[in-house]
Amino acid sequence: MTELLQQLLNGLSLGAIYALIALGYTMVYGVLRFINFAHSDVFMIGAYVGFYLAPRLGAGSLMGGMAVLLGAMAVCALLGMAIEKLAYKPLRNRSTLTVLITAIGVSLFLQAAGQKVFGANPKAFPRLFPQTQLHFGGLTVSSNQVIVLVVALILLAALHHIVHRTKIGTAMRAVSFNATAASLVGINNDRIISFTFALGSALAGAGGILYAMNYPSIDPLMGTLPGLKAFVAAVLGGIGNLPGAALGGMLIGLVETFVSGTRASTFRDAIAFAILILILMFRPAGLLGKVRIEKV
Repeated sequence: MTELLQQLLNGLSLGAIYALIALGYTMVYGVLRFINFAHSDVFMIGAYVGFYLAPRLGAGSLMGGMAVLLGAMAVCALLGMAIEKLAYKPLRNRSTLTVLITAIGVSLFLQAAGQKVFGANPKAFPRLFPQTQLHFGGLTVSSNQVIVLVVALILLAALHHIVHRTKIGTAMRAVSFNATAASLVGINNDRIISFTFALGSALAGAGGILYAMNYPSIDPLMGTLPGLKAFVAAVLGGIGNLPGAALGGMLIGLVETFVSGTRASTFRDAIAFAILILILMFRPAGLLGKVRIEKV
């Protein structure tokens, strides 16, 4: 039973990070109907921003760690808006395939730029918060796991409040439902789309910090695999559905962690893509998604 609870805790901690990344994918898809594959590299940039901010903002203390986290989120939000303005906005009336290829190109550009600017060799991520371990019988809970879960829950609650309780959140939902009708009633679609990219990218930056805290080695290609798994999580929950993305992230984290504790541990990375294939075969809309009928 203790081992089961330990794996459950580890899975929830990992799943919370996947959920934060998946929310960025699903928010952009909900508004623009395309997958921003550069999102995983914004996650990587968030980790590097934390790496360079840590010695300057007094990392190692609670306040210093929170300052690094907020700083990384702010930088990633600005990066997300810049990517949307420079790469995606000029293609907004082009085909989905054109935008998709552009997103892959932006992803490769960020990876190459990361290798040039940060160096290709992995770097040890600094300690951001005071670290300790709590023992409950045979169950071991690290302070980093607690911080990951608490920060993820706070960010999820803040996102829910923004989307469902604020004027700009109402505008986001309107643009997602019908962008043309939203513009006719006075909503500035450009501003809403930029805000969506900023919000999603900020969550990716937070995910990069939390991931680097638990797996403290960062490199310019670190976002590829977590980003793909978060995309699977978004599809699993229902792409375009925010609660679905959070649920999908948690499920992928739990499944991956429990598989790691079995003889099939070598397949821990493949299991996410096996789930993606099954979902696309039997429930393409995802667990919480709804089937949409689109006119062609």
